[in-house]
Amino acid sequence: MQQRQGSHGADTWSVPGGHIEYGETPEEAAIRDVREETGCEITNVCFAAVTNDIFADDHKHYVTWWLTSDWQCGEPSITEPDRCKEQRWVDFDTLPQPLFLPWQQLQHSEFITQIRRAVSQSKQGGNV
Repeated sequence: MQQRQGSHGADTWSVPGGHIEYGETPEEAAIRDVREETGCEITNVCFAAVTNDIFADDHKHYVTWWLTSDWQCGEPSITEPDRCKEQRWVDFDTLPQPLFLPWQQLQHSEFITQIRRAVSQSKQGGNV
């Protein structure tokens, strides 16, 4: 997970992510964002959930696609220090606080059980 900085949700924790570029699929965007933000490669990217995230104080509204994947190679490193303060593998059951709003939404959604199962079966063995 990464501790965000320089944007809405600064100082909260989330996984790599970002906007889908023109012509990209959500899966392609996830592969690109993970590579750009961590230097790692992922495979087996699959849709897992969607959350509707309204940042009232910032007047922003996002629909977040949640995807699961397998870590393929690379050691995570901070490649965008203006956007990421800290980065580390964490156990899904002990997520750092405070969580980015979309993560808060996800934890209260009907999809959380499916995502927990997918994460526990991944090559990272329960880490995000």
